[in-house]
Amino acid sequence: MEATVSKTGTEGKTWGGGNRPLDASYGKMMMWFFIVSDALTFSGFIAAYGFSRFKFIDAWPIADEVFTHVPFLHGVPAPMYYVAFMTLVLIFSSVTMVLAVDAGHKMQQSKVAWYMFFTIIGGGIFVGSQAWEWATFIKGDYGAIETKGGRILQFLNTEGERVAIADFAQHIPTERVTQESKNGVWYQTEAETRTTYNLAEVQKGFLAQEDLVMRTQYLDDHGHQIILSREASVDKILNDGKMVVEGANLRHNEYGHPLFADFFFFITGFHGFHVFSGVMINIIIFFNVIIGTYERRKSYEMVEKVGLYWHFVDLVWVFVFTFFYLV
Repeated sequence: MEATVSKTGTEGKTWGGGNRPLDASYGKMMMWFFIVSDALTFSGFIAAYGFSRFKFIDAWPIADEVFTHVPFLHGVPAPMYYVAFMTLVLIFSSVTMVLAVDAGHKMQQSKVAWYMFFTIIGGGIFVGSQAWEWATFIKGDYGAIETKGGRILQFLNTEGERVAIADFAQHIPTERVTQESKNGVWYQTEAETRTTYNLAEVQKGFLAQEDLVMRTQYLDDHGHQIILSREASVDKILNDGKMVVEGANLRHNEYGHPLFADFFFFITGFHGFHVFSGVMINIIIFFNVIIGTYERRKSYEMVEKVGLYWHFVDLVWVFVFTFFYLV
């Protein structure tokens, strides 16, 4: 019998997907919708970072000189080593998630539980490492001077190595007592400029150390920060110095342009929130696996859905790592 054809095609075949379009359940389809929308959000953030970096390319901090810290190895220059370790841990957790999904397809409860456990451990290590990296970035190691024009000046010795303010600044006794949060009347109002040493103490110590010079946040044609002569350094710190900067926050950044810190906190923080959320969801799924919830359902699709989210989070970090740290 000849089929009846409507304006949109064969009658009854206008939408051939039924309640499982592309042979995927409703839950998996909604997870894909979420992933696509979230991918567009991250794309916008990374694109904004790229435009800002291109605009201030001559004053953008060099990642190899910022992220040099490794836990328990204070003072040891290891550029990007710990960030690379974090990346490998997250990628490894994605592998264990793949194995958990595969074990779920085979209805192997114990293997799913173990692989989910390893995934949670990997995610926890990454979140903890990112928290440590944030704390180190905020605290800073060396300190710098911010000029009246908002530029950053860092300190070097004659060998071109960074020198911390604490290594040369000289304390100047004053009548004023350093206040604490519990009793300081100036504590809140001076939160923006409160540092270990004030500008006068840094100036005094710098003038006493003849082997110290300063470098600007601007880069030369070879991608290295411009180093000032001793005479130019003295002139800058005495006549153009405004305040001491230690570490980074949303307004001041000892490493260079403030936008670098803004994007660092926002992009890595937004991604870190995704990883933390994923770890929490994985923990819930892990306990459901332990108590046999999915065995009774005869399906481990929930593990597969959370696996899609976890792979997305890992993939986003690859892009963040590439464009923020490497390029």
